[in-house]
Amino acid sequence: MEREAINIKKWIVFYPIYVNSKKTVAEGRRISTTKACENPSCVEIADSCRYLQLPSAIEIDKAYPRDFMQRGRVRVLLKKEDGTFYNPAIRSRKQLMLQVAELVPRHHGRTKKQEPTPTSTAGPSKPGVGASKAGGKGGRKKK
Repeated sequence: MEREAINIKKWIVFYPIYVNSKKTVAEGRRISTTKACENPSCVEIADSCRYLQLPSAIEIDKAYPRDFMQRGRVRVLLKKEDGTFYNPAIRSRKQLMLQVAELVPRHHGRTKKQEPTPTSTAGPSKPGVGASKAGGKGGRKKK
């Protein structure tokens, strides 16, 4: 177990903000908004890495330096010790980010979450709009 912790230090760091379409480049996004996904989580990124057959580890207690309220990051290993790639289709961080951003919207936890909430369209939202002021509060006080 201790040997694995030492090796994780050399793995690639992947913050969810790198592929978040809601963030700007100045805030830390690293791919285009058209290819990025909306608000990815560390668990979704780690599951995507496992799907791509890449070893990954979640570090929940770590924060993104530019936005310390953004908690969590994923460590990913692209190469084996002999220098060959775990997944030959992914040879760089950029390719990893693009692949993960493509997979996260199809994540099984995300498809359950995105059920539309019903909205009410039963009349005006403000009370008293269109109604007379005779019985309601409003207008001037009578002496």
